[in-house]
Amino acid sequence: MSDPDEVGTPQSWDLLDDKLLNACRVWDLRARRYRHPNKGTEGEFYYIDSLDWVIVIARTRAGELILVRQFRWGIDGLSWEFPGGIIDAGEDPVTAGLRELREETGYVGQRGRLIGHCRPNPAILNNSCHIVFADNVELHADGTEWDEHEEMEIRVAAEAEVFKWAKDCKIGHALALAGLFYYQSMER
Repeated sequence: MSDPDEVGTPQSWDLLDDKLLNACRVWDLRARRYRHPNKGTEGEFYYIDSLDWVIVIARTRAGELILVRQFRWGIDGLSWEFPGGIIDAGEDPVTAGLRELREETGYVGQRGRLIGHCRPNPAILNNSCHIVFADNVELHADGTEWDEHEEMEIRVAAEAEVFKWAKDCKIGHALALAGLFYYQSMER
């Protein structure tokens, strides 16, 4: 196995063109043409242009975490994950996270804090996912405000159970797992 320092640093390719292929409801499919600066090779590469996302690790006063299960079209099945969604243009990630928490679960938090962020898939996506932690959340009397295509099961679970679900792949959503990593790593 070669030493990473001996291999050298990869080159950033030169952007030649960027065009819209298809505008969709929540993202755009785009194509970029690039040229390698040294080799001169060119290629067209496709990516999804999307607003940033947020997920919320919400903990109740009793120390339990809030999960949601919903149908996901990509896997044609149900998925356990943390509440979250698209951050509106110009919206602060923490504000968006608390909004999504309230809309999807009916739980509210007085404040939250950003505990991490990641790039969901830099090979085909240009956005970031922000992970927000909200502590001492409480169920609000107004309930949920689901979008037209949303329907969720809401589960309040002990922290140990959530980590077991992740280990057993009952929680398989990569962003939920990234959120758990940041939650486990944060200063308490």
